[in-house]
Order: sequence, then C-alpha cells, then structure tokens
Amino acid sequence: MKYEDLNYKICSDCDRGLCHCACGRQDRQLNTYDWLADVPGNPYSTDLVEVQFKNTRKGYYHNVNNLDLHKGDTVAVEANPGHDIGVVTLTGRLVKLQIKKANLKSSDEIRRIYRIAKQVDIDKYTEAKSREHGTMIQSRQIAKELGLQMKIGDVEYQGDGNKAIFYYIADDRVDFRQLIKILAETFHIRIEMKQIGARQEAGRIGGTGPCGRELCCATWMKNFSSVSTNAARFQDISLNPQKLAGMCAKLKCCLNYEVDSYVEASRKLPGKEIILQTQDSDYYYFKADVLSGQVTYSTDKNLAANLETITAARANEIIGLNRQGEKPLTLLADGKQKVQKKSVDLLANADISRFDKSKQNRKKDNTRRNKRKAEGEKLTGGEQKDGNRKPNNRPRENGESATGNRRPDSGRQTRNNGNPNRRNNNANRDQKTDTQPRNAE
Repeated sequence: MKYEDLNYKICSDCDRGLCHCACGRQDRQLNTYDWLADVPGNPYSTDLVEVQFKNTRKGYYHNVNNLDLHKGDTVAVEANPGHDIGVVTLTGRLVKLQIKKANLKSSDEIRRIYRIAKQVDIDKYTEAKSREHGTMIQSRQIAKELGLQMKIGDVEYQGDGNKAIFYYIADDRVDFRQLIKILAETFHIRIEMKQIGARQEAGRIGGTGPCGRELCCATWMKNFSSVSTNAARFQDISLNPQKLAGMCAKLKCCLNYEVDSYVEASRKLPGKEIILQTQDSDYYYFKADVLSGQVTYSTDKNLAANLETITAARANEIIGLNRQGEKPLTLLADGKQKVQKKSVDLLANADISRFDKSKQNRKKDNTRRNKRKAEGEKLTGGEQKDGNRKPNNRPRENGESATGNRRPDSGRQTRNNGNPNRRNNNANRDQKTDTQPRNAE
C-alpha cells in the first residue's frame, strides 16, 4: 500500500504505517497517547477501534472480523452509503473512555470495519481528495450567487467518492435547500451540510498559538466548554481583548485550565474592602499574589504609599485582633523587623560616559577635516553666502573682507556710530575727489 500518498510517517522499525507499538507521536490531529500499549492482551480486550479521518473527524467502529489492527493501519469502514477510508489511531481499553468523552450513547452510531484498505481503495481515496479544494472554491461561488450569509470552510469527500461533507459557518440560521440541489447537480454526489463554530474551524485548520505550541483544539481537545471573562478576573489577567482572544477570535480555551486553582486559593485571602488597623497607621488592600498567598497593603487608599507585603495568615490574624478592639504595632509579625531591601545599582561598575566618547571622537574628526579643507582650498564669496563652507578664521589685514579679498577703495561711507576710530567724512570726500578726473579749466 502506498502510505506516502496519505502523508503518513512510516516507522523505521515496522511496515504498519505510523508505529505498530501504538504509543508514538503521529502526524495527525487529535493524537491519543496509548498508555496501555505495552500491556499484554490490551488490543484484544475489546473489539472497539478508534478511526480518524480528515482533520479532527473521528469515528468508533467494531472490529467484527477480528482483524489484526494496530495504530497507523489504513482501513475501510462502513459508511452511509458506501464505505470510507480512515486510519486507526487507538485500540484496546482506552477506546471505551474515548467513547464516553465523545458522548456516544446509542450503539447504532457504532458501525463496522470491513477490511484493511487495498491499493484500489487507496487510489479511489487519493482521487477523491484531489477534488476537495476545487469543490470548495466552486461551492463558495454558488453560495455567494444565491446570497446566503454563510462561509463554506472545508469540504471532505468520502473514501469511495460518492458523498461529500460541506462544513460551513453562519451566525444565523441558513436555508440551504436550494444550495443542496445545485451542488448535487453540479458535482453528482450526495451532499451533507454540517455547521461548525469558530473554534471547530480553528481545530480543523490547525496552527500555532501565542504560547508557541500547537493549538489545543487541533491536538487533543474534543469538547469545547464556554469561556467567560470571569476566568480572567479570577486570575488577575488584564481584560485586553487582543491578548485574551485566540486564533479563532474567541476567548482562549486555556483560560479555564487553571481557574479552579485560582478560585480555591483566593478563598484563603482576606477581602479587598477590609482595612487593617495598626498603631502606626491604617492599611488598605493594594494587590495580592493569589497562588503564593501574599497580600500587599498601602497606607493610602488610592496610591501606592508605604507598601507592606504580608502573608494571608498574618492578615487574617490582624483582622481577628481588630474585631476584638486590639491593634498590633505593625503589620509584620511580633519580633520581626522589616527587612530593608537595598537598591542595586546596575551601573556601579560601568562607565556611563562610554557612549559620549564616540561622539567626541566624531566631533574631533569633523574639526580636523574642516581645517584641512580650509587650508587646502580658498573659499569664494558665493560659497560663503551659500553656507557650504566655513570662512577662514585667520586674522584679517587692513582693508580685507571676510572672503579674503581686499576691498577696493570705493569711497563708501561706513556707518560706525559709536566707534571712536571712524574715519573722517571730510577725508573721504577729499579721497573721492582725488580719484575722479578733474575737468580742464
């Protein structure tokens, strides 16, 4: 049989698909670890067998033909109509526990296993699976044309190709009778519509959660219990919708895992509205560590002032003394002094100016570079107006401008109000008349 076509992992020690020991990790969703795999006679203690199909769909069947089945075997099972192809995921006594978890109360729901799948069965199965994606896309277009408020999330063909299950999501009730007629005429198969929720869709698709592990709904979780924000309040988790929501946009299922432990531990803590009275001050509830049983109190009702952390037993002891009209000296137990926590200087052995050295070196390099440019090139007046280069800082000679060029004796009068060394206006006039040619008398 070509197990590679079904994307199964072949065990290196055997030829029975995943692992004939029935206790290894498999590459399929909702994996079940068989703790009784090494118990002699466990596979033959019952004829019930757990068979898994596409994604998270599982079924339970009777091994009426007493086949030698192990975990990873591909089998042909009874379906309505025809037969289906699945993989054995569990045998033995644990199957009875799985049936109780699946809430299968009627024995009519448990069908039979025909045989171990032949090569012809595998070929039909592979051909039917290759049509699933195209069928899903085409069925979505048909539902959109009919104006139905629903989303077809997945399509699963039966092993013999005579039937297909359409999984859809809808907020309200949908009348899909016309849709079933069109789908049956288009694909020439029997149609079964099955509504699922957002959590079931996430389990069928699979993925990785924010914890870094594979989604619980895609690995082991079958039954989904309701999750409320009270579970987050009991655990003192911030009510942030973005952090509390999972991949399915619903509240995370893992919020219910530890809520019972938090509820039980919170019963030992004193109430938040109780005020602890001591001789030095009154203390108000500030925060609490539920699992460690420690409570922090503040002398201010609204601010964190003079915080003191004590155990829940000590807080209940002080509450009992206050009811009797007594006030202890401090919140701490008698004979114990408050331990002053020394602040740790993280930069005690570090040079805080290590980041400034690079800046100083960079400034020095820029200064040297500017000096070299100033000495090697002579700046023009236009470049100085543009501000591209710095002017030369050498001392100016008499009558020399900032650009390094001498000013011509133009005879302009410069305003030097308040300057005692200003030139005489009369001398400027004489110089002006001397430079101009005189008219011939």
